[in-house]
Amino acid sequence: MNFARRIQRIKPSPTLAITMKANALRSQGRDIIGFGAGEPDFDTPEHIRRAAVEAIEQGFTRYTPVGGIDELKDAVAAKLLRDQGLTYERSQIVVSCGAKHTLYNLAQVLFEEGDDVIIPAPYWVSYPDIVLLAGANPVILPTREEDGYKVQPHDVERALTPATKAVILNSPSNPTGAAYSEEELRALGDVVRERDIWVISDDIYEKIVYDGFRFHHVAALDERLKAHTLVVNGVSKAYAMTGWRIGYAAGPADVIAAVTKIQSQNTSNPTSISQKAAVAALNGDQGVVAAMVGEFQRRRDVIVAGLNAMEGVRCPNPQGAFYVFPNVARLFGKSYAGRTLTGSADVAAWLLDAANCAVVPGIAFGEDACIRLSYATSLANIETGLERIAAAIKQLS
Repeated sequence: MNFARRIQRIKPSPTLAITMKANALRSQGRDIIGFGAGEPDFDTPEHIRRAAVEAIEQGFTRYTPVGGIDELKDAVAAKLLRDQGLTYERSQIVVSCGAKHTLYNLAQVLFEEGDDVIIPAPYWVSYPDIVLLAGANPVILPTREEDGYKVQPHDVERALTPATKAVILNSPSNPTGAAYSEEELRALGDVVRERDIWVISDDIYEKIVYDGFRFHHVAALDERLKAHTLVVNGVSKAYAMTGWRIGYAAGPADVIAAVTKIQSQNTSNPTSISQKAAVAALNGDQGVVAAMVGEFQRRRDVIVAGLNAMEGVRCPNPQGAFYVFPNVARLFGKSYAGRTLTGSADVAAWLLDAANCAVVPGIAFGEDACIRLSYATSLANIETGLERIAAAIKQLS
């Protein structure tokens, strides 16, 4: 069968593939510790679940407006004003089936053949494929560990061409946990402000930051930048609601209207029940988020210290999200069971085989020297996994 060319240009999500493989091995009786999944291991907070139950009991189970109910748009607007000082009207907000769906819709609306989209690397695995599916060209812009894996203004300046349509920023970042300060965002804003370039700001890990770091938004720096910024966020990570599939975008009304138009043809509305739950999440007690972040920070401290104690591993301390991205390049060239480790994919396969630990190879994020581990799992799992990895390293020759 001949498939459309677009499907040949992309690959399946490697993070979801690792999780599926780990689950399959568990079903075969293997004691696998999964460091692959990018989702909190906490239950969705009780008041959010209760709002969903009430929606069902009240019969709120039919179609809603394509771009989301007004109550949720108002909750998003209130959140953006409260947290970032950003003001948006209902016409400037659209609700979609998760932040990934939001990003996909934006790409379909904004990009086409011949457009360049700058993506700093390491990047979330879906950015390049979402751009490719829109027919555009992902321009991968490598960052450096010594810069905290944050893109530098002069690098963006050099990457700009007449074909550049957008720059994607993800702060805090998946996979590195790097987060941009206000000064760093201002310097990046100076590069793009006077150009007709979109900034797509993926803020999905905004609430998950550590050590007193304060999240800042590029759209809040000045009105010119706001007019060229599309805010992308959702409830999945901060509120442990990955399966509820609610994301949203805020930006110029004409872009949001176009996103709503395309969504009317690909999914219709986001789930009615999930929208009611998202209202409760955004408007309700935010202390539940702080409690989860406190636990994530404890886990981060343990996993960073444990990895840095291992020979051949160097692990930066992330400012946010719930991932570590250790450099394992010094393990390349070593062998196990007659096989030589030559890259991050080999390291990931070896750890699954020798340590019963599922990690994601860094090459999936555009950086082959590293692997990604999610610490959105119990402290007991983290400690056991670290012991297994350390033992496996000692067996390398």
